[in-house]
Amino acid sequence: MRLSIHHVTSYRFEEPVRFGLQQLRKTPKTTPNQTVLRWRTTVTGGRKELAFEDHHHNTTELISFEPGAARLDVVSEGEVELRDTHGIVGAHRGPAPLWLYGRVTPRTEAREHVRALLRALPEGGDLDRLHALCALIRAAVAYETGVSEPTWSAEEALAAGRGVCQDHAHIFIACARQMGLPARYVSGYLLMDGQTEQTAMHAWAEAHVGALGWVGFDVSNAISPDARYVRVATGLDYSDASPVSGTRVGGQGETLDVALRVVGQ
Repeated sequence: MRLSIHHVTSYRFEEPVRFGLQQLRKTPKTTPNQTVLRWRTTVTGGRKELAFEDHHHNTTELISFEPGAARLDVVSEGEVELRDTHGIVGAHRGPAPLWLYGRVTPRTEAREHVRALLRALPEGGDLDRLHALCALIRAAVAYETGVSEPTWSAEEALAAGRGVCQDHAHIFIACARQMGLPARYVSGYLLMDGQTEQTAMHAWAEAHVGALGWVGFDVSNAISPDARYVRVATGLDYSDASPVSGTRVGGQGETLDVALRVVGQ
């Protein structure tokens, strides 16, 4: 399947920005399962300083604000061709070692609620247990937009009993690592059924399962990623794979607008 993606992030400021830098992680990865046919990033109100590939193989672009800018527009667009591998990404490749993905982060720490979820898991092979884990997470945390905080940990989302795809991914990762399996966070694009216009990127998780290697699990949609999913960035948790992160001086009174369109061809 071939997907066309057009992603616009627009900032408006009541007070001009005196200095600012943003890191963008919006460029899809080329892997054995997906091929980036074309991709470009266009910036208005700033400029691209450099681009590099980090230790998670995320293409990261550094964007600077023009001094005195009152707006910044970033357009990321292109085409990606995908094939369905039933969620199997395959063997791990460096430079980050596989053991790194067993590392606990503040967002993926296994405490009372995560441990209680794991006690409810049935016995069986790793793959079967991970699919069962997805069902347990969906039952424990209802998908609701606008109710969670971006900084929530797996424990906080479980305590609240509601959250979004980011929260589902963090809970899955916390549980998988507690089971002794390397796990990582994934951000990307998703072709939705009957809907081309979206307001945000999607998130899911991957666990490393024996000879299969990395396998994807989208808890929110109860599926392993197929040819509708475009992998963009991976990491230990959201902080490593966030679409935009950075800092600025000035720029009070920020307004953020995101327009995302994903179309199948």
